Amino acid sequence: MYREWNGFGEAQKKKAGTDMEDYIVRATAADAQVRAFAATTRNLVETARQYHDTSPVITAALGRLLTAGSMMGSMLKGERDVLTIQVRGDGPVEGLTVTADSKANVKGYAVHPQVILPPNAAGKLNVGGAVGQGSLRVIKDMGLKEPYVGQTALQTGELAEDLTYYFAVSEQVPSSVGLGVLMNKDNTVRQAGGFIVQLMPFAEDAVITQLEENLKSIRSVTAMLDGGDTPERILEQVLCGLELTITDTAPAAYHCGCSKERVERAIISIGKKELSEMIDEGKEIEVSCQFCDRKYQFSVEELKSMLAQCRQA
Repeated sequence: MYREWNGFGEAQKKKAGTDMEDYIVRATAADAQVRAFAATTRNLVETARQYHDTSPVITAALGRLLTAGSMMGSMLKGERDVLTIQVRGDGPVEGLTVTADSKANVKGYAVHPQVILPPNAAGKLNVGGAVGQGSLRVIKDMGLKEPYVGQTALQTGELAEDLTYYFAVSEQVPSSVGLGVLMNKDNTVRQAGGFIVQLMPFAEDAVITQLEENLKSIRSVTAMLDGGDTPERILEQVLCGLELTITDTAPAAYHCGCSKERVERAIISIGKKELSEMIDEGKEIEVSCQFCDRKYQFSVEELKSMLAQCRQA
């Protein structure tokens, strides 16, 4: 049994597949001994695929991290808080970066978006092979003098297990993370989503045991989503027998807030020497946003104006 927040209509939530809107559910269970998050993110992952023209295995890798980022962003308290997840590995993708805010707006990119790899031993997209061995870093900018930075070694490169390890080691919060991206034959995104379940320090042994048994028996995230399960239904299965209470539901989206003004500030930050060299070349420059591939042009006159701002600073 669980109590459900009615922010989305039942008819909408029963829609399976590509019709389901992206959203995140926040919940508690077992008298707040457990907190949980679940999300369906097909649309935002497909948006990222289109922006970056990612191969299937990189769509899966970036999609998993975007899904995790949206849920972890929703854990932030302040409206201006920002979270960044960086994955660096010795696999062919080399790195993934995802940034999210407290409203579950998320964006990200892969260093090498078009990596092609054969399936892994289980016949699945080989995300672990694409990422390889390396590190996972989480940066939380909460408006303090210094951001919080936590870093752990990658355990499998499959990302869900790596985030589970990160929460346990860096944040000292026992957690279980499930993430998945399922592709269509035409390489578009069929399903994407995930869950994060965390135990509070006062969790009783019986609650821990029940949760462990539940996690052993559930299907994969993408199997549940493809079978028509909503994030609410996923949490009902993960937290079966633990008196689930849905506390909040919020939309999730791929959102890049870049603008010419922001790009201009970034160019100014590179310094006077580099700006002078650009001006000496006498050519217009074009700068692409890493997150959405939007292109911005700056004339020589605009570069001269930026250099003047540098000298006044």
